[in-house]
Amino acid sequence: MPLNSQYQMQLLKDILTNHQTDCCGSVSECEQVERLVKSLMVNADINENIKPVLQEIYQYSQSGAGSSDLDSHITNNQQNLSQWVTDMDQFS
Repeated sequence: MPLNSQYQMQLLKDILTNHQTDCCGSVSECEQVERLVKSLMVNADINENIKPVLQEIYQYSQSGAGSSDLDSHITNNQQNLSQWVTDMDQFS
């Protein structure tokens, strides 16, 4: 059973919040973020204003999945992580 967009958005926010709080994560979490963002980007129910934010999150997750030091990548994006979650709350 596919996840609805509201649940996908909440799951995405949870992963990003965990990255921001814990300053660490896994490649599999980055890959999960990529899948969630791809699914949300093609969903017609998603507010158009959130799509640029989703694109930034996708780039973050791609860079993280390919990073030799994922924890540093997450630490370097602390401000972005916080802003993205705030933006998703505003538009969802």
